[in-house]
Amino acid sequence: MAKVTLTVCTTCRRIAGGEPVAEEPRPGNRLLDALQASGLPDNVTVKPVECLSACTRGCSIALSGGPARWTYVYGDMDPDQHAQDIIDGVSAYAASQDGIVPWRERPEIFRKQSIARIPPQE
Repeated sequence: MAKVTLTVCTTCRRIAGGEPVAEEPRPGNRLLDALQASGLPDNVTVKPVECLSACTRGCSIALSGGPARWTYVYGDMDPDQHAQDIIDGVSAYAASQDGIVPWRERPEIFRKQSIARIPPQE
C-alpha cells in the first residue's frame, strides 16, 4: 500500500443556517481526535492544518499520496458519524495504483461529499 497523507482541517466549524456555529472543541479538532483514536493503517499519516479554505463545507479533509496520485478534498464530515467511513475510504485510496478508487468501492460520503479532485503533479 502507498503512503498516504490524510489532512484534517482543525479550525472547521459546523454551518447552520448559513452561519458557523460556535462550539468548543471545534468539530475539526473532534474529527482529528476521532480519526487518531480509530486506528488508521500504518501507511497513513494524519496531518492537522489550520485551514483548508472549505469553510462552508466543514469539517473538511484532504487525501494525498505523492506526485503520481490524484488528491481529493472532501467536506461536510461529521466527527460523530464519519470516522470509520473516512478510514475505509483512506484504506481504499492507499490500495489503489493512482489514487482513483472505483466509484462503487468508495464510501458514500466520498461519493457525495467531494469538493475537489486534483490531478497528479507529475
